[in-house]
Amino acid sequence: MSTIAIIGAGPGLGAAVARRFGREGYGIALISRDQDRLDALAAELGEEREGGEEGEEGVTARGFAADVRDPNALTAALDAAATALGPIEVLQYSPVPHKDFMRPVLDTTSDDLVGPVEFSVYGPVTAVRNVLPGMRALGRGTVLFVNGGTAVVPHPDRAGTSIAFAAESAYGRLLHDTLAAEGIHVAQLIIPGAIIPGHDKKDPAVLANTLWTLHQERNGFRHFADDLDS
Repeated sequence: MSTIAIIGAGPGLGAAVARRFGREGYGIALISRDQDRLDALAAELGEEREGGEEGEEGVTARGFAADVRDPNALTAALDAAATALGPIEVLQYSPVPHKDFMRPVLDTTSDDLVGPVEFSVYGPVTAVRNVLPGMRALGRGTVLFVNGGTAVVPHPDRAGTSIAFAAESAYGRLLHDTLAAEGIHVAQLIIPGAIIPGHDKKDPAVLANTLWTLHQERNGFRHFADDLDS
């Protein structure tokens, strides 16, 4: 069984992606900072039955706690996930940035950029370097970056994420261009504004299906969940 590792897993988008990939037979590695919340989410996913039908199996999910700003912890979590669930074929990097990363540009010091860069650059680099050997061994793989609109249009009141998301985007694009020949697809989904339950484009289940489509169709690097001005 192949595995999708969802870094930044929570009850919204992360859970929806777990359900979508779980329906396709993937093991689900849920990674975020709080082990208790991860365990609760994994248990909930495991108990669910698709469409409420009896006899259908729930999602095979496990939680592995790590802070993306701690490279050693993130590496240990990904190693444990691969050991417990099988090789990681799909990596989704989608943790929600901290509110204190979003300061106005003229109030932002070099110290204020340490956290955003650790979060959006060092974290992805650590994760990709960990899973890449396994993807190469499989002969296939997908890396999915999920970012907000400031990755494309920087916002003067959100300097930290604007700067760090731009760097993350550049890293992702470099990976896309470099790894395509090896059968490893790298894509970025831009979600402008908030994720909104019930929205025709930004509902978690809709976004999860979009990410599944990016994994399956393997076409291009940057994709938009909705218009940037939405």
